[in-house]
Amino acid sequence: MPKIKTLRGAAKRFKGTGSGKLVRNKAFASHILTKKTRKRKRHLRKSVTVSDADFKSIKRLVPYI
Repeated sequence: MPKIKTLRGAAKRFKGTGSGKLVRNKAFASHILTKKTRKRKRHLRKSVTVSDADFKSIKRLVPYI
């Protein structure tokens, strides 16, 4: 079976953990920050694991992470 090409845009956005989960950064943290509260911006800095509903489709885009 041939190798699968990694979608490069997805490879830049997702990272694998040691236990096999995928980690992503949160959205809405790049601009229009003046109207967002300090607490909200602080929480947007943290990364979170990919949800179970999205895991299968994202794993298909980045098979070797």
